[in-house]
Amino acid sequence: MNVIRTASNEKIKYIRKLLKSGKYRREEGLFVVEGIRMFREIPEELLCGIFYTKEAEEKYLKENAAFRKYQEAGLAYPVTEQVFSGLSDTEHPQGILALVKTLEWDIASVLTCKGAPFLLILEHLQDPGNMGTIIRTAEGAGVTGIVISSDSADIYNPKVVRSTMGSLFRVPIINSGNLREDISFLKEKGIRIFGAHLSGSSVYEKNLTVPAAFLIGNEGNGLSAEISEMADELLRIPMMGKVESLNAAVSAAVISYEVLRQRKY
Repeated sequence: MNVIRTASNEKIKYIRKLLKSGKYRREEGLFVVEGIRMFREIPEELLCGIFYTKEAEEKYLKENAAFRKYQEAGLAYPVTEQVFSGLSDTEHPQGILALVKTLEWDIASVLTCKGAPFLLILEHLQDPGNMGTIIRTAEGAGVTGIVISSDSADIYNPKVVRSTMGSLFRVPIINSGNLREDISFLKEKGIRIFGAHLSGSSVYEKNLTVPAAFLIGNEGNGLSAEISEMADELLRIPMMGKVESLNAAVSAAVISYEVLRQRKY
């Protein structure tokens, strides 16, 4: 296959549009994954195309079965180092980039897990770094699903994708069109709703072994009054010193690992 040598190539322009526009990613049902570690995490059924440099082929891809399969099918596209650097937003590009199908989950599916459901519900979480960290931490703590309000950061934003370190492919994530309706549905299914809130009682005093979902709010303002009022109970993380609250991702991690501690240890 001919090497792509110019940024004006239609395939390259298509990738750039996917990288820049969350709306376009939703319309196309595709997102972009960069780097060999993330590439190795992609389920083969979701992989739609590969763009790579000659150096990456020599260093990472020669023995990769998925790469050979896509190369034989004409869906692996060699590009120059210069063209690839125009697509990458990392300091040291590894020369491998993939087009991947977005994942589809519905809220009922996250309740079919073994054991008591353990969900995070994120309202208006805007920082891509926080979003990626929460998704990665959620996998580590055994979260069975994440529900995300429609005004939160796009989980397919390149910064989010990179910071999940592959957890994006393994943790069920529901993009909620109506957070109130989804919370009501969970309550009807016997899920106890806990809201992370400064006026709550200590997380360490709660029984978190029950089927549960935890509301985590916006980085600056916390939960909205409308959503916090839907909680069955409010909880807080105890603070020492003059600190009033923690970063949203840190709060989600502390709560998630307290759930894991109570359920497993």
